[in-house]
Amino acid sequence: MSGADDSILDELSRAPYRLHCPRVQAIPFVFASPHSGRAYPTSFVAQSRLSFDALRRSEDAFVEELFLSVLDCGAPLIAASFPRAYLDVNRAPAEFDAQMFEGPLPFAVDPSSPRVNAGLGVIPRVVREGAEIYRQKLCAGEASERLAVFYRPYHDALGGLLAETQAQFGMSIVIDCHSMPSAAAVPDIVLGDRYGVAAAPVLMHAAEVAFARQGFSVARNAPYAGGYTTQLHGRPGRGSHALQIEINRALYLNEDSVRPAPSFNQFHARLTAALRAFLSLDPALFTPRGMRHAAE
Repeated sequence: MSGADDSILDELSRAPYRLHCPRVQAIPFVFASPHSGRAYPTSFVAQSRLSFDALRRSEDAFVEELFLSVLDCGAPLIAASFPRAYLDVNRAPAEFDAQMFEGPLPFAVDPSSPRVNAGLGVIPRVVREGAEIYRQKLCAGEASERLAVFYRPYHDALGGLLAETQAQFGMSIVIDCHSMPSAAAVPDIVLGDRYGVAAAPVLMHAAEVAFARQGFSVARNAPYAGGYTTQLHGRPGRGSHALQIEINRALYLNEDSVRPAPSFNQFHARLTAALRAFLSLDPALFTPRGMRHAAE
């Protein structure tokens, strides 16, 4: 990777993710924050045509901190240390834009991916506002290195957490945590289960009720139904459930300065109350037998 004297990149390479574990895991939930990393490699910033502040616009700022309270409920949390503009682990490993690189990539890519066509592949071409990130094309080897050093370790760690959870509880539920840009038509919370494919209906319903009782407006699957993490781990028939949570940034963030808003602490308290209610749901409802009873 570029930047031989890049101490931030060196540290990220040693610790590409942070794993927060409760003293004892008491529930079959695992929380993930793939987009809240805010350590920007010096070499990456130098490669970019954008300002540092502009690069941060794609970041799910402070989402890791917002969800740390789940440790008190007995659930672990994994968070990517690197920023989403540098590498997006909520994409399939073939979602690369080959046109971003000098020379052919040494692995197969998915040219039909709508996310790649929008510039939002594993290595994004643009930030959320559509501004081009890079000054020039990248070396093809950079794609392989970012996959090996950052992408695979994150997914291996998340997969390991879910396998351990499945072994302990007979089921696993990954909650993928995100934030979304504010807009007039965007609700407070968007819950995504890939239109009912990735999680038991009782899980979606419980989350919806928990957030609504804290006064949040809640939508299902629109405009976000879930990304690669939800797709990969959402197998309800096998006892593996996945649900994505998107939070409207206006609730807690100054989006221009990417700093906590004055409402941060109040919002955090409401979010924590909703999560505690949600996580108190009886896990037996997620077993195939429990799912049948809940539908009756």
